[in-house]
Amino acid sequence: MPQTIIDHDSWNYSPPRLPKATKIELPPIFGVLAFDGVRNPGFRSATSHRVWFTYRTAANNWQPKIGICESAVEFGAGLEALLDPNIYDVKFQPCTVQYYCPEERRNTTYRHDILVTLRNGHKRLLFVRNRASLEKEKTWRNIKHVAEATKIIKIANDMIPVDGDTYTPQRRENLYRMWKLSDQPDPESDQEVYDAARRRRTLWYMRDLFPLVNVDQKRAFASCYRLIGQKRLEANLDNVIWEHSRVWLPT
Repeated sequence: MPQTIIDHDSWNYSPPRLPKATKIELPPIFGVLAFDGVRNPGFRSATSHRVWFTYRTAANNWQPKIGICESAVEFGAGLEALLDPNIYDVKFQPCTVQYYCPEERRNTTYRHDILVTLRNGHKRLLFVRNRASLEKEKTWRNIKHVAEATKIIKIANDMIPVDGDTYTPQRRENLYRMWKLSDQPDPESDQEVYDAARRRRTLWYMRDLFPLVNVDQKRAFASCYRLIGQKRLEANLDNVIWEHSRVWLPT
């Protein structure tokens, strides 16, 4: 072995301390709007799954825009918002607020996760946390402080906590597939499948709809995904959604 190379494992069995990697900065992309969050969370992490993606909203005339999420569950919450037909715009890392924390006796900075704007103009902030954190009284005291500080800057009408544990890996996978299929609109097929679901009184499996429509099974299958994403049909999102899945109309 050359003298210039030190075999770390031969003398120290603990993981080597490596320098912190710099944030990933994307250069301008032609035809894609840049990320406009107050902070770029796109640095490497050994504990959190950072997600980079492009998305479209009516607020940007359906032009692709870069979004960055700090975690996979935050990405799941964002996907659910993007699938909602009542949503006009979605922003990630939209703003920063400062508040005094009596327990820590210092000023604290908090960056909001997601800001959604409904088509009626109502704006809502999503406070995404895992269930273990939301079960702590300290977290709810912090939420109260964040809500009071957010009212000062008047960026949203309200703020709601979101349980990140509801976005299981399979649910996130289903939401992602619905979102990708939503980029391939087929309103004729969607309406025909939806009308067939309303006519069928004994609807049980997704495959029950295929013989009732005049489109091929591939189009009908994609329509079922889009209708579930729009909440015009319902299914168990924590299971794999396929032709043998249980589906039903919302009550």
